[in-house]
Amino acid sequence: MNKQPKYRQVADALRREIANGTFAPGARLPSESDLQQRFDASRNTVRNGLSLLVSEGLISSSQGLGYEVRSHEVFKLNASKFENLDFPQNGDAYNTDVTNAGRRPHQTFRVEMLPASEEIADRLRIAAGTKAVLRFCHRYVDDVPWSTQATYYPAWLADESPRLAEPGDIEEGTTRYLAERGIEQVGYFDEIAARMPTPEEARLLEMGAGVPVLLWTRTGFSTDRPIRCTITTFRGDLNQMNYEIGDLSARSENEPQ
Repeated sequence: MNKQPKYRQVADALRREIANGTFAPGARLPSESDLQQRFDASRNTVRNGLSLLVSEGLISSSQGLGYEVRSHEVFKLNASKFENLDFPQNGDAYNTDVTNAGRRPHQTFRVEMLPASEEIADRLRIAAGTKAVLRFCHRYVDDVPWSTQATYYPAWLADESPRLAEPGDIEEGTTRYLAERGIEQVGYFDEIAARMPTPEEARLLEMGAGVPVLLWTRTGFSTDRPIRCTITTFRGDLNQMNYEIGDLSARSENEPQ
């Protein structure tokens, strides 16, 4: 005997059918009245089951239009190659990866000088409240919000590399720009975490209920000190991060990339 609450039974059955392709991405689910008949359940029970799937990010609802299976065209980012100057680039790393995947990049910029928070100051090894340059990018893939990226540079670095503090894009990418000025990033430290979005993140990334964000914090180092801290906030439903470490010559070319 199934002891689960009836609304969970409804959600479990629909979740299985979404997973096996009975309801494909973009497909509409049956109406609430049809689901009531199918599951011999009340309208509230059906709505509670559907609300559970909405909270999991599997379906979305539109007033008067019912429920639709969310489309998830995942972008795969090779994080170990991102910003690697040994690889050919078409502009910065973001433009290179998106165009190489056969998709269309677009981004907007904001640049400002502001006091570093304690978290950022700790990573940059500067005193909290010390001025830092923030370069903020709002990035899209095929016109769909993909990520936001906030990169902080210590003020001393902007003094040596003035384009960092200028508005607009640095076409070749800031890592390459700094390397050309003799400030080479020789290593980085990555931190990866997930959480639910803030209201501002949900607005910028146009995220539905139940979808988490993936946070990727990369602190870059020259030979003697940190030179930047980048916090990238990804939509958790549209992104996958991959790393390649060590000798992968035995990896089949036919394996998923």
